[in-house]
Amino acid sequence: MFAAILLFVAVVGVILFIAGRFTGRRGDRTVAYLYLAPVVLMLSVGLLYPGLRTIYESFFNAAGDAFIGIDNYKTIFTDAEQLIVLRNTAFWVLLTPFVATGVGLLYAILVDKARIESFAKALIFLPMSISFVAASVIWKFMYEYRPDQGNVKQIGLVNQIIVWLGGEPVQLLIDSPLNTFLLIFVMIWIQAGFAMTLLSAAIKAIPDDIIEAARLDGVTPWGMFRFVTLPAIRPAVIVVLTTIAIGTLKVFDIVQTMTGGRFDTSVIANEFYSQSFRSANQGLGAALAVVLFVLVIPIVVYNIRQLRRSEA
Repeated sequence: MFAAILLFVAVVGVILFIAGRFTGRRGDRTVAYLYLAPVVLMLSVGLLYPGLRTIYESFFNAAGDAFIGIDNYKTIFTDAEQLIVLRNTAFWVLLTPFVATGVGLLYAILVDKARIESFAKALIFLPMSISFVAASVIWKFMYEYRPDQGNVKQIGLVNQIIVWLGGEPVQLLIDSPLNTFLLIFVMIWIQAGFAMTLLSAAIKAIPDDIIEAARLDGVTPWGMFRFVTLPAIRPAVIVVLTTIAIGTLKVFDIVQTMTGGRFDTSVIANEFYSQSFRSANQGLGAALAVVLFVLVIPIVVYNIRQLRRSEA
C-alpha cells in the first residue's frame, strides 16, 4: 500500500511538472492529454485487455489449450442445463426491473406529502442499507423448511404462515421454477427502495403550477398520473429501469447465497463463476461472460441516449 501511494504521488508529480511547462492554446491541449493518459492506461489494463482476453479465451476448450471455435457458444444455446440458465436470466430481467420500479413508483406517489412520509420512506429504503448477501441470509431463514412431524416447529415465517392457514410446509427453495421467483422477490425487495428514492425526488421536482393547472381543469387522479406525473418523471423512470436491469443481469450474490445455483436456479453470472472456478471450464466460463457483456451493452447504450435526449 505504501509503495502504491508513493507511485501515485510520483505519477501525479511528474504530470504536474510536465503540465507546468506548457502554456497557451496548444499547451492546454497537451495538459489535457497528460491528465487523460493515466486514465486511458488504467482503463486499458483493467478493462480493455481483460475484455479482449475473455473474448479470446471463449473460443478455447476447458483447459484453454485447444481452439474449438464457437462450440462454447453452441453449448450455451443448446445444452439443457444452459438453456435453464438462460430461461432464469430472462425471468430475472423481465420481472425485477418493472416490478421493482412499479412498486417504488406506487409507494412514492402514495406517501408523497403524507405526515409520516420520512418514516414511511425509511422503512422501504432500509433493505438498500444492507448487502445482497445479508438480505439473502434473511430471506433464506424466511423460506426455511422443517418437516411436518410431531413437535417439529417451523422457523421459516413463510412456512409457518402456510401451517397456520392449514397447509403443509413446502420446501420452497427446491421446487423449480417457484424457487427462481422467490429469489427474484428478494431482489425486488432490495431494489424497490432505490426506485422509490429516485422517483420520489423526480415527483417533487414537478413544478407546482403544472399540478395546480391540471387540478383546476378537473383532471382525475388517474389522469394526473397518466398525463402529468408520468411524462414529467419519464427520464427518471428510464434511469431506474435500466440501472436495475443492469444490476439484475449481473446478479450473483442472491443466487449463490440462497441456493448456490442448485435446483435449477442458476443465472448467467452465477454460472460463469461455477464454470470458471468450480468446474475449471475456462472456455465455457469466458463464453458466458461474453454473453453477459453483450446483453448489458444495449441497455447501457439506451440509457446514455435517453440521458442525452433529456439533457437536450
